[in-house]
Amino acid sequence: MKIAKEGYPFIVGFALLGILLRRVSKLFSWLFYIMAGFSAFFFRDPERFTPEDENSLISPADGIVIAIDDCDEPEYINGPAKKIAIFMSVMNVHINRAPIQGTVGFVKYRQGKFEAAFKENASFENEMNMTGIENAKTKVLVKQIAGVLARRIVCDVTPGDMIGQGDRFGLIKFGSRVELIVPATDNLEIMVSLMDKVTGGETLLARLK
Repeated sequence: MKIAKEGYPFIVGFALLGILLRRVSKLFSWLFYIMAGFSAFFFRDPERFTPEDENSLISPADGIVIAIDDCDEPEYINGPAKKIAIFMSVMNVHINRAPIQGTVGFVKYRQGKFEAAFKENASFENEMNMTGIENAKTKVLVKQIAGVLARRIVCDVTPGDMIGQGDRFGLIKFGSRVELIVPATDNLEIMVSLMDKVTGGETLLARLK
């Protein structure tokens, strides 16, 4: 299993602490070994097989759909939009992937709170990074939103980058929330329901008719 590079400092650090504490306390030593093992599990980066389709909007994250709402998005969509929010627990893969193929036209980081990611106010008040992607068919905004445990959002793209559908573009360290926001048009069909389990890079969230 591939592991995201951001995970190695945690894995190595916990493992070294386990080795150093082995002569002092076997209990604490094993505790850090377990934490190293969990870090390897958390930062796993499995391959995904994206059904590339210019009319499809693919899930940017693993998790559970916790909201499907109408909203007004002023940062990138600049108008009425449809929002699909995904809650990522610490057990989910935390790699984030591009919902569509296109050009990165917008990246903005915003400081904020660290409220529980499943709460609706997290969408507006928490620390977040926003990434906008556009192609000839549509434009989308992906919000990476920190949660109670998350203290670091990673975004590896910048405006002007070309990105393929399903490509990795970042991750959030520990529990968090990811939102896909798209223009509200008559040709947009939502393909998921509340509490559906979704897989980043594979699950079809919405489709352009």
